[in-house]
Amino acid sequence: MVLKYLTRIFGSSNDRILKKLQPIVEEINQLESQIKQLSDENMCQKTSELKERIENGDLLENFLPYAFALVREASVRTLGLRHFDVQLIGGIALHNGTIAEMKTGEGKTLMSTLPAYLNALTGKGVHIVTVNDYLARRDAEWMSKIYHFLGLEVGVILHNMNDQERKVAYRSDITYGTNNEFGFDYLRDNMKFDKNSLAQRELNFAIVDEVDSILIDEARTPLIISGPAEKSTHLYSQVNTIIPTFIKDTDYTLDEESKSVALTEAGVAKGEKLLTVDNLYDPANIEILHHLNQALKAHTVFKKDTDYIVQNNQVVIVDEFTGRLMTGRRYSEGLHQALEAKENVKIENENQTLATITFQNYFRMYKKLSGMTGTALTEAPEFKKIYNLDVLEIPTHKKMIRIDHPDLIYKTKKEKYNAAIQEIIRLYKKGQPVLVGTISIDVSEDMSEKLKKKGIPHTVLNAKHHQAEAEIVANAGQKGAVTISTNMAGRGTDIVLGEGVIELGGLHILGTSRHESRRIDNQLRGRSGRQGDPGSSRFYLSLEDDLLRIFGGDRIHSVMDKLGIEEGEHIEHRFISKAIENAQSKVEGHNFEIRKHLLEYDDVMNQQREVIYQQRRKALVEESLKPLVMEMLEDKVYDVVDEFALEKTPILQWDLEGIKARLRQAFNYSPDLDDAVKNNDSAQKLSGFLFGTLKTIYDQREAAF
Repeated sequence: MVLKYLTRIFGSSNDRILKKLQPIVEEINQLESQIKQLSDENMCQKTSELKERIENGDLLENFLPYAFALVREASVRTLGLRHFDVQLIGGIALHNGTIAEMKTGEGKTLMSTLPAYLNALTGKGVHIVTVNDYLARRDAEWMSKIYHFLGLEVGVILHNMNDQERKVAYRSDITYGTNNEFGFDYLRDNMKFDKNSLAQRELNFAIVDEVDSILIDEARTPLIISGPAEKSTHLYSQVNTIIPTFIKDTDYTLDEESKSVALTEAGVAKGEKLLTVDNLYDPANIEILHHLNQALKAHTVFKKDTDYIVQNNQVVIVDEFTGRLMTGRRYSEGLHQALEAKENVKIENENQTLATITFQNYFRMYKKLSGMTGTALTEAPEFKKIYNLDVLEIPTHKKMIRIDHPDLIYKTKKEKYNAAIQEIIRLYKKGQPVLVGTISIDVSEDMSEKLKKKGIPHTVLNAKHHQAEAEIVANAGQKGAVTISTNMAGRGTDIVLGEGVIELGGLHILGTSRHESRRIDNQLRGRSGRQGDPGSSRFYLSLEDDLLRIFGGDRIHSVMDKLGIEEGEHIEHRFISKAIENAQSKVEGHNFEIRKHLLEYDDVMNQQREVIYQQRRKALVEESLKPLVMEMLEDKVYDVVDEFALEKTPILQWDLEGIKARLRQAFNYSPDLDDAVKNNDSAQKLSGFLFGTLKTIYDQREAAF
């Protein structure tokens, strides 16, 4: 209560930051008339002048207003779009290494051109990171008109590019690409044997679009480059055949909250009998036990057309947060092979990890990092803790007037879907466009079948029908349009309203389930009500939905029973919506723990990875490795002497034979240590003598070579 009172008087910390940025915005606005007087040629020339100022030691902050004013005018001349003041605020926030939370349709793509241009002037490169190839290509082509007008080069990294094409793209002033491509290129560069084939430059500044999706949602899955391991796949098929005989709660227990499965004693006994094994927990049988556990997980935890699809006789992972296919990505530790056995497709060989990194550790390598999204505030503590990134909420250009109705909750899924279908039919007859959000591919296709039977024309957007994505999204705001989509329609797409739609109430969002993450629900809602347009949203839920069933359905169930809710009737109350948000908050906390543990594990590997990759890069890039070899030679000699000749121990007690044996093993060098210690009566002197001798031998062999 006290905090709310103080906030009312002094404003929130967000308000205070916005107030501090306002004078910079006013300065940019004052420069507008001056910049308008410049010819196209003079504007391009200004880029060279600003670069020269940087070379002479000037700071970017000193001419930020001028650079932003240049970009704004370049945008007007090339795209016919003028940056709003709120976009200038967002641009400043991005330059300052902050996450800008900006509502859908407010122009994040255009906003990013401001800090991208300013930071590209250093010549060290700017990476603009998107969630998929389609957006990377679209944004690069769209925004490159501004950059080219101002004399900068733009590159884009796409999945099917070869090494030379990637190298050219990375040498551009501004490079667009997906998080996967940037991360994998980093790993690939650190596996190369020729410095001329290295693609990336030093990681300077990254602007991450849909930053919560990339740095939070995808952070649970590390990037892995793997190679085939020489192992037979027969055991996967063998184990797969016995899994259907295992009975839930008798042979195994399933924890849906943590998405884990465990064999019971009865299940272990059954496995031993069916696989003719005496003891599954015998170290000799540990691989069989692992196969059994993975096969059980594949059959009970992972669902076809939700977690993965089968396409061209291959198991392809579906990203649970974006609804997109993760082509080329495979589950590790034999889980992918277990799914292939389950779906009766070709079982690929197991892979061994050759290089790996988490998104957290990759993006923390940039000298400066910033991001933009419509939904970041719910994860602000995690951004601060993991990436040291603050979140700034950017005000909207026009007031948001979308109406978010309370959730409708039914007892069963059947009742929920029936009610949702009736609402879609009502909206279709009215002519109001509706975007139907589903959490999985199978639900989207089931809804499609129901609408077909009712004779309602519609389009479906999911990972199976992603080719026509741009066209489907472009038409989703037209009069009478019905669009059924997974989370694919939730990011990176603006739905423009057709003629006469504003009078009908704008685009209506109909969610058929709540997602585990509140951000994903907010992303779906955010498709409607862009830039002051009217719009509305409502979620339809049932007590059989996974979220309610696992994380809080009992309490709501008892309320519905007490109220005597009949079949087909619903309950609608803010208390219910709050209870659901609490359930989502609980899941988000659980997922944060998973990400935190993954990062803690990778941090240990990261220390080793940094040292190895640093040494490897030196070996590739430096003209002579002799200084590095000498440094390693000296360290090794001192380590050997320290091990067998302690400084405070009398010389007679030194283990000279131990030193000799270790030097012979390491360098094929056997010195006469009896003579050496006479003239070098301390461990320090002996180490220096041995290193000097070895250095001389090295020099002689180098000269002979």
